[in-house]
Order: sequence, then structure tokens, then C-alpha cells
Amino acid sequence: MAKRIDLARDFSRFPFGRTAKHSPYSGERFREEWLLPALRRGEDVIVVLDGARGLGPSFLEEAFGGLLRTDLPAERVLGHVTIVSELDPSRKVEVERYMQEEAARAAT
Repeated sequence: MAKRIDLARDFSRFPFGRTAKHSPYSGERFREEWLLPALRRGEDVIVVLDGARGLGPSFLEEAFGGLLRTDLPAERVLGHVTIVSELDPSRKVEVERYMQEEAARAAT
């Protein structure tokens, strides 16, 4: 079963910042409170980025690249997180790049 998370509706329309000290709507908080619990329950996760404004690299890298710095195996993350960004397809590519780069770093 897949958990669908609409970032703008379910978390914040204006997510920003890397850590909780930067913002209550940081990448760290999104990862810890939304992404990790679903993945740990064995769910696939579909994240819809459309509608969220100001998605900076620090938020995206911490939320998604940060998944590869947790105790979850890389294959659990890479094979079970799907990014949807129909309004700006480059966001999907960006997020997938952050995850792949962190997986490669962890593998060395």
C-alpha cells in the first residue's frame, strides 16, 4: 500500500529550511514526521510537490537525501519513494539526484 503525501496540503504550502531550528516546516521535520514513519511501516511513499512554494535545495536535500543518512537501507528508500511534480518536472529530477548522490556517498 502506498501513502500519498501532498506536501502543500498535508505539511506546508511554504516549506523551507534544512533543520527544525531554521523553520517549523523544515526538511528535517518533514523527513522525521512524515517520510520515515511511513517507510518504517513498510509503506511506499508518493510525495506530490505541486502547490508548495519556495522549495529550496536545503529543504529538498535534507528531507529526501537525508533519508539515506538514516538507519533505513538504501534500497528501501530508493525503491519505495516516488516524487510527483507535474508543474515543475525539474524538481523530481532534483530530488532523485539528491537521493542518488547520498546513496552513492553511503556506499563508499
